Amino acid sequence: MPVLFTFWLALLPFFKSAAPAPALFPVANDYCRIYGSVYLERDPKYKNDAAYTVFLGEDEAFANMVVYRESNKLFADATAVWYLTPNKAFADHILYVTDNRNLADITVHFTTVRSFATCRE
Repeated sequence: MPVLFTFWLALLPFFKSAAPAPALFPVANDYCRIYGSVYLERDPKYKNDAAYTVFLGEDEAFANMVVYRESNKLFADATAVWYLTPNKAFADHILYVTDNRNLADITVHFTTVRSFATCRE
């Protein structure tokens, strides 16, 4: 009887449900879901509070996201449309800004035309 029980315990992991395990790291293009109110953290002490590390680039050609800076929080409702909030407490997303492009997860370029706002995968 103990042998059967041991055999059953050995096969138990194969009969578990095939539900996917929760992701420990963000999906590669998960940054495309960033919209709404965004707080740009520049203090290295609070780098761990941020979801992503971003580099604010001047070239639109090399940017992962072309972002439109919205002046009203209610209209920042589409991908790559951000309302930059001055308070961290009111932000939907917190992003750490770095000066080193190699350390960044995302490269962001700000545009002045809303229809140009996009996320490049």
